[in-house]
Amino acid sequence: MKIIVAGAGRLGEQAAHLLSATGHQVTVIDRDRTRLAELAEEHVHRLVHGDACEPSILESSGVLNTDLLLAATGEDEDNLVIALLAKRQFAVPRTLARVNDPDNTWLFDARWGVDVALPAATPLISLIEEASGATDTVGLVQLAAAGVTLIETRIDEHSTAAGRTRTDLSLPPGTIVAAVIHDTQPLVPDQDYRFHPGDTVLVVSNTATERDIHNAFQ
Repeated sequence: MKIIVAGAGRLGEQAAHLLSATGHQVTVIDRDRTRLAELAEEHVHRLVHGDACEPSILESSGVLNTDLLLAATGEDEDNLVIALLAKRQFAVPRTLARVNDPDNTWLFDARWGVDVALPAATPLISLIEEASGATDTVGLVQLAAAGVTLIETRIDEHSTAAGRTRTDLSLPPGTIVAAVIHDTQPLVPDQDYRFHPGDTVLVVSNTATERDIHNAFQ
């Protein structure tokens, strides 16, 4: 898989190394030559100096042939612009964007070209799973005080859950379906609700991992 990482800060550097180590071809873009110099070139496919908010820089970085773009700068406005350009102008199939300020989370959605918003505390393993193909199920928030995790999974026509009700599915203990986004409308499903392709399901659990939820719904 060809991946562009925009931003060579801590998250971008760690993500580039891990993604490269899992066999992906990674290009890193950053405006800071010093940061790029600190990235060992043997760990990434290519280093590009420039501002990823500029279409010309993205194009010269190979965005037209990119499978996934991660906007990982320290500025939320930059990450939104990069994701929007990648999705709308260059039709990148999958875009991930880091949310630095939690108050801005509501902006990071499809309107700005963001497929997956990554809160600053998102474990890197979630990023690796996103890039490795488990892109239908994502851990969103860990609520430490409550001891639960909020997990999102998206239903398509090939999903096990498509056309089935909640009672037809075997979910891990301590797991509930908190909400479903159907045709952009949020609802609280009852036991007889049938999941539809296109639904986004929000699950709360104190035991399940992203992989558990993926296996239950996909």
